[in-house]
Amino acid sequence: MTNKLRLDLPILLPNILHDADACVGRLLAELRGQTGVEDAHVRSDGSPATHQLCIHYDPDTLPLARIRELVEVAGARITEQFGHLVWNIEGITHQRRARTVTEQLLNLPGVLEAEVSVGGVVRLEFDRQQTSEDDIRAALAEAGVGRKSETHRHEADGDHRHGGIFGANSELIFSLICGGLLVTGFAIEKLTPLPGWLPLACYLGAYFFGGFYTVGEAVQNLKLKRFEIDTLMLVAAAGAAALGAWAEGALLLFLFSLGHSLEHYAMGRAKRAIEALAELAPATAKVRRGDTIMEVAVETLALGDVVIVLPNERLPADGFVVSGESSVDQAPVTGESVPVDKRPVPDRAKATARPDLLDAAHRVFAGTINGSGAIEIVVTKRSSESALARIVKMVSEAETRRSPTQRFTDRFERVFVPAVLALAVLLLFAWVVVDEPFRDSFYRAMAVLVAASPCALAIATPSAVLSGIARAARGGVLIKGGAPLEKLGSLNALAFDKTGTLTEGRPRITDVSPAPDIDEAELLATAVAVEALSDHPLARAIVRDGTQRLGGAPLPTASGLRSLTGQGVVARIEDDTVQIGKAEMFGADGLPPLSESVAFAVEQLRNEGRTTMVVRRNGRDLGVIGLMDTPRASARSALERLRKIGITRMIMISGDNQRVADAVAKQVGLDEAWGDLMPEDKVEAIEKLREAGEVAMVGDGVNDAPAMANATVGIAMGAAGSDVALETADVALMADDLSHLPFAVGLSRQARMIIRQNLFISLGVVALLVPATILGLGIGPAVAAHEGSTLVVVFNALRLLAYRER
Repeated sequence: MTNKLRLDLPILLPNILHDADACVGRLLAELRGQTGVEDAHVRSDGSPATHQLCIHYDPDTLPLARIRELVEVAGARITEQFGHLVWNIEGITHQRRARTVTEQLLNLPGVLEAEVSVGGVVRLEFDRQQTSEDDIRAALAEAGVGRKSETHRHEADGDHRHGGIFGANSELIFSLICGGLLVTGFAIEKLTPLPGWLPLACYLGAYFFGGFYTVGEAVQNLKLKRFEIDTLMLVAAAGAAALGAWAEGALLLFLFSLGHSLEHYAMGRAKRAIEALAELAPATAKVRRGDTIMEVAVETLALGDVVIVLPNERLPADGFVVSGESSVDQAPVTGESVPVDKRPVPDRAKATARPDLLDAAHRVFAGTINGSGAIEIVVTKRSSESALARIVKMVSEAETRRSPTQRFTDRFERVFVPAVLALAVLLLFAWVVVDEPFRDSFYRAMAVLVAASPCALAIATPSAVLSGIARAARGGVLIKGGAPLEKLGSLNALAFDKTGTLTEGRPRITDVSPAPDIDEAELLATAVAVEALSDHPLARAIVRDGTQRLGGAPLPTASGLRSLTGQGVVARIEDDTVQIGKAEMFGADGLPPLSESVAFAVEQLRNEGRTTMVVRRNGRDLGVIGLMDTPRASARSALERLRKIGITRMIMISGDNQRVADAVAKQVGLDEAWGDLMPEDKVEAIEKLREAGEVAMVGDGVNDAPAMANATVGIAMGAAGSDVALETADVALMADDLSHLPFAVGLSRQARMIIRQNLFISLGVVALLVPATILGLGIGPAVAAHEGSTLVVVFNALRLLAYRER
């Protein structure tokens, strides 16, 4: 005999970032090794908040109390031993710098995983028994970088971080000084009769300013036994100096430092686009405390505080309106182009209890801009938990998630760089075979090293990913990493959920059809009493419209609600069992079939495109309620735009009756609709679609989570108001508006095209320069072409920041 135990994973491992975290694997491995445990795995409905650990065990060998104790002890031990960090840092100015710092962190004892992004985000897992946060912080400081909150303190202590001692533009300034000294020295040498030590002094000065930052990078890389382009440039410049070619060496350092500084400037633009998100929310808020209004820091706002927002001010917190009316510009968070009208909630106590169920007309978000009316809002989330804060956090974390192309280029470089080094060593001895001086062989070898260094390749994909994610966030779309960004652009099919995606998700009662000898009031009162215990959109519609139709008549008391996924609900009123759900729920699993009159009513309503809910109490059919959801006004135009940008197949998958699905599909302009699908059927539908190509699942991030998880890309709508949707999807449309989907797909396609262009440019330049330098192209032109290609791919990637849907 085998029993199952399910425990919430976030309770066992509270610091995990996702179910693929290594700590989850450790926990599963430990449990599978226990005698009496037959299997252990993770199950989920899509949200990290609802990941569950499922243990299959033999109760004769391991009693329930013992297996629960084993799991909790194992989880506590793993949580205590292994730590996870996601920090924003300063001093990461380019991709090679990010790789160097990553290597330094990985060399620390106890660091198990580390990834530093070019955007300045470090994601790290470490063993607390071997290292600590202080050790990691010290290692970052030694590498010349630090957490943003600590940077200024380090600089005050004289920490010579990259660019810190002279300012953000110091590398560009040093490069220009290098160029000025080079030109001056060359002019003196060629055009004047002045002593020879003067141009030499200018060249030495050019060496100092051109090589200042390059030396720092090279030293860091050599400590890690890495032979990067910085080291190659210094070797080439030193060799030129040793052979008396000071001007050529100074030119090499000038071109390299200029290219570096311009690359840093360009990447800084992309990083600032992300950092600007965090600056949208104001630093202070006006709070009403009793009869007093005081200004406090937003970090000190507590849940339930009443905040006053004057006209044209930015909102300091997420919450709901309790006083005043206004229009709020939500574009900074959701990307909506038109301000949204806001009005007070009708019931403050009810809104406080379930703020996630409030209509958009009452909810507001931190960082949005108030219109012409003063409003008062009740705070529902702390500043660190607001939709804006979560967007900033997730966008920053997304930078560390590598795309397939990034993984390919990393593998390519691991093979390519040693091959180039071997070639350069061979070319050093060309003078043995070819009748030429060692000087010429040395220069050729150095020129080949410079030409073949894959700098442009290293930055080609990260720069495009960073720019694409930043542009998407500015447009109200959250893309969680390079992989979803690339995959979203490769789609040829989209599957849509119906309720809340293609329709408004606010159904209304259109028909009430009681069974013979049943009063309409009895049918409605029973349905309203039971559905009041549920949060399902159909349940809320029945409660709202049913209460209005009953005109304040007393309701019975319902209890013990139990949901039957994809079918309906069961509850109790007094001693009676009440079942409410689809017609298919009845006549299956031991339930008697519907009466003939109710079955006929269901058939009629479905023929008219209604969603039907049958009500049965104590074995007696009370009747059927017909509901209809309104198609979204933006759905048809959004689908047309998707077709124009190359999405060849779009399908609606729904749990509703096939005729209801067909009716809605026809209204929004879809050719295919698959109805009568249970959640597991939706997963099978997605798997079937994936056999023909890449497919995305678009839903609300809750009921559709299993299907979204099985799609190439999961896309959630209305994520600004839903924690579950934010956590669940690969791509989250912050606004509850389907019109943002074509923008997201179009941006991703543009990003894929730019990534391919960048790969072609970076590899093409290397392919041209290597034979050219072997045949005699000088170091100066090789450096110019090398740095030029790096700048081209970076500025090409920055075009994504200005992307607009055609």
